[in-house]
Amino acid sequence: MSEKMIPLEGETQKKRVCYFFDSDIGGFHYGPGHPMKPTRIRMCHSLVMNYGLYKKMEIFRAKPATKREMTQFHSDEYVDFLSRITPSNMNSYVKEQHKYNVGDDCPVFDGLFEYCSISAGGSMEGAARLSRDKCDIAVNWAGGLHHAKKSEASGFCYVNDIVLGILELLRYHTRVLYIDIDVHHGDGVEEAFYTTDRVMTVSFHKYGEYFPGTGELRDVGVMKGKYYALNFPLRDGISDDNYKSVFEPVIQQVMESYDPSAIVLQCGTDSLSGDKLGCLNLSMRGHANCVKFVKSFNKPLLLLGGGGYTMRNVSRAWAFETGLAAGVELGPEIPVNEYYEYFGPDYELDVKSSNTDDLNTPAYLDRVKRIVLENLRHAGGPPSVQMSNIPSMPIDEDLDDPNQNEDFEDPNDRRPMRLLDSRRQADGELSDSEDEGEGGRRNHARYRDRETDDTNGGHKFGMGGGILNAGSMASHGAGPSGHTTAVRILTSSAAAESAMEVDTSSAESNAGGSVAEAAAPETPATEAPVSESAVDATAEKTEETTETSAEDSKMDVDPTPSTAAP
Repeated sequence: MSEKMIPLEGETQKKRVCYFFDSDIGGFHYGPGHPMKPTRIRMCHSLVMNYGLYKKMEIFRAKPATKREMTQFHSDEYVDFLSRITPSNMNSYVKEQHKYNVGDDCPVFDGLFEYCSISAGGSMEGAARLSRDKCDIAVNWAGGLHHAKKSEASGFCYVNDIVLGILELLRYHTRVLYIDIDVHHGDGVEEAFYTTDRVMTVSFHKYGEYFPGTGELRDVGVMKGKYYALNFPLRDGISDDNYKSVFEPVIQQVMESYDPSAIVLQCGTDSLSGDKLGCLNLSMRGHANCVKFVKSFNKPLLLLGGGGYTMRNVSRAWAFETGLAAGVELGPEIPVNEYYEYFGPDYELDVKSSNTDDLNTPAYLDRVKRIVLENLRHAGGPPSVQMSNIPSMPIDEDLDDPNQNEDFEDPNDRRPMRLLDSRRQADGELSDSEDEGEGGRRNHARYRDRETDDTNGGHKFGMGGGILNAGSMASHGAGPSGHTTAVRILTSSAAAESAMEVDTSSAESNAGGSVAEAAAPETPATEAPVSESAVDATAEKTEETTETSAEDSKMDVDPTPSTAAP
């Protein structure tokens, strides 16, 4: 089995990573047929956990954003509307729905405000932890909703968590750089900071008869913010190499010219090949290269989600990029997890490019790059900022003293979950309970079984929980229909196959019973006594089964080659 996590080469210093996830996020649903599916975040988290990335970073469940915190950017009336409207009373708010653009792309669904609170809370707390030097990289895949405006929902986005996170960063940082690699233009963030030089927005997106219709090359900002908004319009089907040829030179020049003290990177995955709404042709590694390049500048970095509508590709890419943030590269073989059937038929992590035509000619890309860099030169270097006292916010109390309520916790209860989630395993720190599945011990009932298994070249799959153990599995949300996932067992020889069957049986018996026994119905409490004749019949049947098994075993090691296809 390949290694699940491989340390990155050339990693000079390890980053402290804060990863935000709220288990409630996967329970929200935009409605039948809607392409935005919050389940994708839970799918990504399942990969993150089963790869073992939780050992490399701190995991937090952020405090949901309050109405007061949302009104730092959004209007009071709009936030109040979002907090009041529900599917049951929406007919009483027809006029308001039209006013705030809620109804079609942005439907009303159960728990709408709670969904917005979770998304915004993770981005704001991630920004706050970066500002206080509690981490180097903060990750919130539930964020990145870049289309929401001050008083308007847009493009599946209701509350602009990115703007709220940047506002938090601006309390401590003189200049913040925002980079957007979503297939759609980051219009909500650009509009929010269009007149200021304290935030530079750089967006790489599809332009031309495509939502939201903004992000032209000539849109560079106004007033004090002129030339601090950069847009790189792309055409359909851009490849990894072409994307890299424009992304890296532009960002390199932006870093040298603008010199930000913090970076926000929106990692929308609808720019990946095969996305249901996207039209670009990036592979997972081409997309992740942007994260790797931005990380190399060693600035406080806030990684956010965004678009992405082919769930199996979204979760793959974000899990891989979480690994890059933590300093490791995830192995190609996807570990067993609750969404395993979504990743068939190859069950591999990579998202490959397709053979679609790249309409971005070298001449076009060179011309656009030249104009973008010329606009950047007009900005004239990093602007000076007059800093004042940092205003106090409610989030300050929570971060300055996270244990302020510990006196009210019952000492007889188990340790609070926030302490368990925030624990990061130090390198080289392992215990017997934590290294199951590592170092060749995966799925062995006894440690000495490894020697026989390794000698025979066998490859065992455990019979524990997960999709492989289910006879049939209902699909989660929109995705493949419920079906049985075939377990593919690769063997190097027929002898290894026979040995593996014996090992599997012994492992099952050591674990306390076979799969057949586990699937058997429970015995009634008031069972009739068994007669002696029934016992004798059972014994005879057992002897027959043993003889048959011995004959089958002889057939397994028969050297005669089989004519059947493997």
